[in-house]
Amino acid sequence: MTRQGRLALGLGVATYAAAWAFGSKPLYPVATGLLLAVLLAWAWVRLATKPMRLVRSAGDGDHLEGDDLRVHLVLEHEGRVAPASVVVVEDVGRLGERRTPLRRSEGRLYARYVLRSLPRGRYPFQGARAVIEDPFGLERAEVPLEGGGGALLVYPRLVELERLFSETGAHSPDGRRLLLRRPSGFELHSVREYEHGESLRKVHWRSTARRGQLMVKDLEDAPRDEVAVLLDADASAVVGTPPDSSFDAQVRVAGSILRSHVRRGRRAVLVVSSALPEAQRVHSSDGDWRRALELLAAVEPTGRAPLATLLAVEESPASRALDLAVVTARLTPELVDRLVQRALSRRRASLVYVDAASFADGVAARRREPALLRLQAAGVPVAVIRRGDDLAACLGAAEVSGTARA
Repeated sequence: MTRQGRLALGLGVATYAAAWAFGSKPLYPVATGLLLAVLLAWAWVRLATKPMRLVRSAGDGDHLEGDDLRVHLVLEHEGRVAPASVVVVEDVGRLGERRTPLRRSEGRLYARYVLRSLPRGRYPFQGARAVIEDPFGLERAEVPLEGGGGALLVYPRLVELERLFSETGAHSPDGRRLLLRRPSGFELHSVREYEHGESLRKVHWRSTARRGQLMVKDLEDAPRDEVAVLLDADASAVVGTPPDSSFDAQVRVAGSILRSHVRRGRRAVLVVSSALPEAQRVHSSDGDWRRALELLAAVEPTGRAPLATLLAVEESPASRALDLAVVTARLTPELVDRLVQRALSRRRASLVYVDAASFADGVAARRREPALLRLQAAGVPVAVIRRGDDLAACLGAAEVSGTARA
């Protein structure tokens, strides 16, 4: 019962008591009318409170960050008595609770509303319910809605890259061009005794010295991903609020680089250093790419461990890849050391540094980053992204050395 219903009921009882106390017959019809109104409202709402199903649609195609999203609601009602007033209440993830009054047309209850300029993310619809009232607003009931679940994915807005900054200057410290290796390799599986005729290149000298006889390495073929895009999800490095935050910029950068490689037919893997590290291999532009895009849409900065720790694990997809692209907003000496060591061992690596300070309120001063200069000196291509930069120009430019020093 609503507040108005309780007032009407109380007024009806008080009026009836006054009519009986003072013997005023004209007050009896007034009291009876108020009590009957409350009773009829209760009966109306109870008869209309039947199972309901909510059908929600948000249009066709992908939803990109910054776009307005039009949501259509249709309520299917099984009862014979139609509710006089229906409000659908939805819990839309981080957008909070939303109340939408429904309209009636040709026996159908429906509504439309617009979610404006949505940031990237996953928006689950939870706990949808219908609030039913009588025409006078005296009685109210809530009905859980079937079909009110699901989730809405808003994808990052990626840029087209015809070529990447890392392809214009990947040289070793001595000036030689670093060539791509084939996307496969051999790993040590076990050690066994030497057989006559085998190449001495396969001898495992440490085991040979320990056992006093020739031992050889038993190798097995270990296919590897050609490219790994490592997205740093460090929570402590995030500055700004979505969609204009440093982490959202990182997601756009990682997705754009990954898509550039996938469209060229290269085997790739997306690695995210969240609280529970995630990896999605992309070997085709169909289902694999769609799953990677969904990961980019839903990822949140929940990471705690530094990137250097992840790269220290030899079995991780990022460490095993022949070509590594790191996207981060936090430079640590350990990460720089790992990338320098990779470059010196002639394994390709590149870095996109998102300047988180530029996403704070006000204008951040451009400063030199000695760590970036050290990476460039070791032959690691570097690009710097600041707030308001054109991603396509920064990630695809031929002249990128100036961005790291700006």
